[in-house]
Amino acid sequence: MPAVTGRGPARRGVLTAAAGVAAVAVAAPGAQAAPAAQGSGGGAGRSRWATSWATAQTAPTETDTVAAGGLTDGVFTAVLRLSAGGQVRLRYGNAFGSAPVLIGPVTAGGRAVTFGGRRQAWLAAGASLTSDPVDGLSVPAASRLTVETRLPGPTGPLSFHRNTHASHSVDGVRTTSVFLLTGVEVTGAHGPVLAVLGDSIAEGVGTPDDADLRWPDQLARRLPGSAVANLGISGNRLLLNDARFGPGGQARFDRDVLSLPGLRTVLVHLGINDLQQPPAQTDPALVLAGYRQLVLRARNAGLRIVGSTITPFEGWTRWTPELDAVRQQINRAVRTGRLFDAVADFDRALHDPAQPSRLLPAFDSGDGLHPNPSGHAALAAAVDRRHLL
Repeated sequence: MPAVTGRGPARRGVLTAAAGVAAVAVAAPGAQAAPAAQGSGGGAGRSRWATSWATAQTAPTETDTVAAGGLTDGVFTAVLRLSAGGQVRLRYGNAFGSAPVLIGPVTAGGRAVTFGGRRQAWLAAGASLTSDPVDGLSVPAASRLTVETRLPGPTGPLSFHRNTHASHSVDGVRTTSVFLLTGVEVTGAHGPVLAVLGDSIAEGVGTPDDADLRWPDQLARRLPGSAVANLGISGNRLLLNDARFGPGGQARFDRDVLSLPGLRTVLVHLGINDLQQPPAQTDPALVLAGYRQLVLRARNAGLRIVGSTITPFEGWTRWTPELDAVRQQINRAVRTGRLFDAVADFDRALHDPAQPSRLLPAFDSGDGLHPNPSGHAALAAAVDRRHLL
């Protein structure tokens, strides 16, 4: 992998298959930086920008010592695997912050990043901040990009993603978390532009760190020119919010999905945690109603929306036959109810035909719930390109 330091009518169907040096003038907290080139609004597909790498944020808990304590004159270095390539700009988010945070200086691929022409900018509480296009930087598809962000601080608690299953660092100390940085946007997407609203399986649990074997990564490799934003959060639900696992899919949909530039399709990969995490959701009608609300919001934004069936999890500590019966009811409705524009049948891709309540042994990471890299490959293969365009 190289190192770098219009939508038509929706179709229905079932898918088978840094630190920089001296900073210049800084805007006051709350001030707006000059807008970057050519709009960043998501949903309409009119932007030349598309999100090539993304992550979804949660608020830190007391056990998340770096994020909860914040940084003072710290440097966060992220090494990111991109999907599509092209010219680059960055996006930062402070979704759970209560005060503005000074960002910068920043470098991407060793080049200076600016915000309205300045090396530093204030990221307002609860807001996002998009950089200018990075001068002189163009990246190939499927490359790695190193982003170094100095945070003069003291920042206070940092909005973050707890585990990206990839290695980054804070002041030279390894971490798998990403702090404040939420997206890398590029101009070179010429295939499907897709966001995955998911849980731990989409996030990559069951795959080794730094291997880029999460199923959204493997899907991007199957679709040359595609831009795939992985918005999976371990433990995330469709319906309920959680202090550790973040707002549920309904609560975070607008911020995490509809804000993305150039987006055409969203794939919903949520529901298993609604069943197995206490308090368990045992009424399939409530889960289906939650899906229906996401469908309405996606279509209102001009997006197509692909659903996925819930994968088997017998062998997981909280599995029961009763919960599996609920899962099967939901899956039947998803397959046959014409709720989504298309369906990726992840259950069929992973289950053991001899024991449909279990993962196929060749796909099981060992805990009964999370697929291994081969299972992630099977999930990627279950998504049909024809329903993403």
